[in-house]
Amino acid sequence: MATVKRYKKEDQQTYCLGATVSMEYLNVRPQSVTKVYLHSAFCAEETKEKILKICQSHSIPCEVNDKVFQILSQKENCFVIAMVKKYSCELDKDASHVVLVNPSNSGNAGTIIRSAAGFSVSNIAIIRPAVDFFDPKVIRASMGALSRVNFKYYDSWEEYAESDGAGQRFFYPFMLDGSTLLHETKIQKPFSLIMGNEATGLPDSFSKIGQPVRIEHSGAIDSLNLPIATSIGLYEATKGSF
Repeated sequence: MATVKRYKKEDQQTYCLGATVSMEYLNVRPQSVTKVYLHSAFCAEETKEKILKICQSHSIPCEVNDKVFQILSQKENCFVIAMVKKYSCELDKDASHVVLVNPSNSGNAGTIIRSAAGFSVSNIAIIRPAVDFFDPKVIRASMGALSRVNFKYYDSWEEYAESDGAGQRFFYPFMLDGSTLLHETKIQKPFSLIMGNEATGLPDSFSKIGQPVRIEHSGAIDSLNLPIATSIGLYEATKGSF
């Protein structure tokens, strides 16, 4: 069993911090959970019973160990930690994708993952350099929704476009000077919604890729933040599908 220690990117395991986050992985990807830790102060008996039942049915070790919480989480409301072994994913080439070009913020990444899962766009391409999706901060911000999506890293936009982005696919880069308004654009499937870095957006070269779009808003702000822009894009691209 892997030693419990503060997370580092090169580690082979990561952690779900919190009962809700841990339950997502236990329900969706129990094969990736290697151990569950409970805090002695955890008093949600119904949730505890569900956790113990899942652990028993999948032969996942589960123990009460307050010391683990002192090492991994300083949050007073964290009473469950699931240890998860890292895994690799492949994107569904026939499905629609979200493409994140150089995302750098853990909280933003987690929120986008949750929105993508909520709109049933469960394939996310990430262009390096980029935040580590296995970082516990990302997993917690996603509320465990990371367990519900496929995600894959690429060293460049070209690598994605020539492999999992190739074929009959429609590209929609989101840019401040996009040539068409999002709400006037018919999003065709399978689509790739392409979002830029939080601070710099997409490079100008993306204006020549697919159909650039922009989200109309008032002049009171210069731009929307990345998770909100992505969520609006996902809504427009999937409305009427549910």
